[in-house]
Amino acid sequence: MTPLLTRVDEYTEDSPSPIKKNCNNSEAFNSKMNNGKKNSQENIACEEGPGICAHLLTLFSLLLIFFSLPISLCFVVKVVQEYERAVIFRLGRLLSGGARGPGVFFIIPCVDIYEKIDMRTQTFDVPPQEDPSTPGSSFPFLTILTKDSVTVFVNAIMYYKVKDATSAVANVDDYSGSARLLAATTLRNVLGTKNLGDILSERESIAQEMQSTLDEATDPWGVQVERVEVKDVRVPEQLQRAMAAEAEAAREARAKVIAAEGEHKASRALRHA
Repeated sequence: MTPLLTRVDEYTEDSPSPIKKNCNNSEAFNSKMNNGKKNSQENIACEEGPGICAHLLTLFSLLLIFFSLPISLCFVVKVVQEYERAVIFRLGRLLSGGARGPGVFFIIPCVDIYEKIDMRTQTFDVPPQEDPSTPGSSFPFLTILTKDSVTVFVNAIMYYKVKDATSAVANVDDYSGSARLLAATTLRNVLGTKNLGDILSERESIAQEMQSTLDEATDPWGVQVERVEVKDVRVPEQLQRAMAAEAEAAREARAKVIAAEGEHKASRALRHA
């Protein structure tokens, strides 16, 4: 009992126990963390919140609308269709609450600007190119070099739509043009890793691979790729003639083999007879 008493007596009021030290340290750490969170939240609020000038301009615009009633209603009331959404910016800042519509919504003139986004499904065909053999003519195929060094002409179509109007406006300059350029590039990249035989026989798997790649890439833009289809695959005329000659030679070889096997069976039958 004596050693225990001496150890307890060693911790006087001037020298706090280790348990108290740990509690004090944890409380100090928690208080610092809370203060840091509060300061960071205050900084974010200061950065994101509108300034005094923005409030004054908004108030002045509201007073102007009030004193110019009912003429100001022509500039305040806006309507978007069922298939449209309106993204509103107030003094350069994106208005909270997401896109407006469909139906009636209100804006503050001289303070708010809005942009309409069409939410319907759109189609994109490969942009027409000029045929090198006949300049000036339309050639609606994309020239692609396959894995086995064969030049093919491919025509594909993509169905896409906007699923998030706010991202389509705020995250990309031209969502439609960007999605179309990405579709053409993805078509080249995907078909460039395939052989000619795979391109001709595996169109569905190629379309699914393109759709998953495009959907993942366009998701930050608020665009959803619904479907991708490879419409047509053409090969040059010289290659067509060579493939036809190869197929004809293969058929003739099989015919000769079949004829030889028939003669061999006939000779065996005559020998046994």
